Amino acid sequence: MVSVHTSPLATPGVGDAGGLNVYVAELAKRLGERGLGVDVFTRRTDSELPDVVDINEHARVIHLTAGPVGEVDKEDLPGYLDDFVAALEPHVPDHQVLHSHYWLSGMVARTLRERHQIPMVHTMHTMAKVKNELRGDGQQAEPDVRERGEAEIVADADILTANTPDEAAELQRHYHARPEQIAVVPPGVDLHTFHPCDQPKSRAQLGVAQDAEVILFVGRIQPLKAPDTLIRATAQLVAERPERADRLRLIIIGSPSGPESAWAQTLPGLAADLGISDVVEFRPHSPRAELFRWYCVSDVVGVPSHNESFGLVALEAQACGRPVVATDVGGLRHAVDDGATGLLVPGHDPSEWAKALGSVLDDPEAARWLGATGAVHAATFSWSNTAASTLRAYAAAQRAYAHLADPAT
Repeated sequence: MVSVHTSPLATPGVGDAGGLNVYVAELAKRLGERGLGVDVFTRRTDSELPDVVDINEHARVIHLTAGPVGEVDKEDLPGYLDDFVAALEPHVPDHQVLHSHYWLSGMVARTLRERHQIPMVHTMHTMAKVKNELRGDGQQAEPDVRERGEAEIVADADILTANTPDEAAELQRHYHARPEQIAVVPPGVDLHTFHPCDQPKSRAQLGVAQDAEVILFVGRIQPLKAPDTLIRATAQLVAERPERADRLRLIIIGSPSGPESAWAQTLPGLAADLGISDVVEFRPHSPRAELFRWYCVSDVVGVPSHNESFGLVALEAQACGRPVVATDVGGLRHAVDDGATGLLVPGHDPSEWAKALGSVLDDPEAARWLGATGAVHAATFSWSNTAASTLRAYAAAQRAYAHLADPAT
């Protein structure tokens, strides 16, 4: 596997680490558990890390030096892709399939596919044209170089994996991917870490009042994820019922990310301007075991992203038995069963979000039903199933490449 810009060892919620990191780490682990040898190649950002870090007996992370050792803005990484290709090239003959994640990795993989005649599978995770089409206020447009790179990747990849049928359709609409080129491989959720839990116990452990009404946001703090929508919606809830301010809490967990990281600094000011500074709590990223407890603390989890290829936060929250209110967009339509495990909101109107969040907070019986149904729904998504589907995608890539090399096969 190739994951140039972020390592599966990185903590989600920090810098550029997020759902992609979880995806690569869990997939590598599950494939390794099946006895498949998996090497994940990523750019070295820490001189103290070993060259090779084992994930399990058959899967490992290999750090390659490409450009300076240390953090580099993602926008500057295209300038170091040739270095990454050169560092990865000696390892390629030992592998049967290249599986690249995100467009930077795809650019590396397509070069090595041509040089070494090795099948290539690519997972977009997000697409520039989709992000640009749906971007919100304050969100920078994805650069032309990325759009062009993704088009080249789609043209060269033997198989493209998509999280959902909607993403498969977007690959065809925006990048002219061939239907037979696409394999739908839904992500999973770590059901050992995230599972139904005891809310009173979790609140006691984390110092949250038992009678609090808790809305939770988890994710990178950037315009794409739209935590400002939850702040505005929370202010609307308080405006409608001022007495609610004594119990209502919006907890935002995550760290600034990307070229718009300064945007995160505007959020406390927004809460102050709306008169709800005492209601909103900002917390840095949490280790996943601790994050499990924060899900358990919540009454409802908000996922107001402008776009998500899937939405692992929504799935993790449901696995913990928590209702989810999410934007009616992209993969969230598949992660959340509208009306059964949570609610989908069209757009980002704070009044609509306040209405949806309030409907969950004001009806504990309905919230319990949504949570219980959500846990059952989430349990159908496992990383073991993802690994099985990925293995089928690898086999399809090998067949497609063999046919390309010899149409008679």
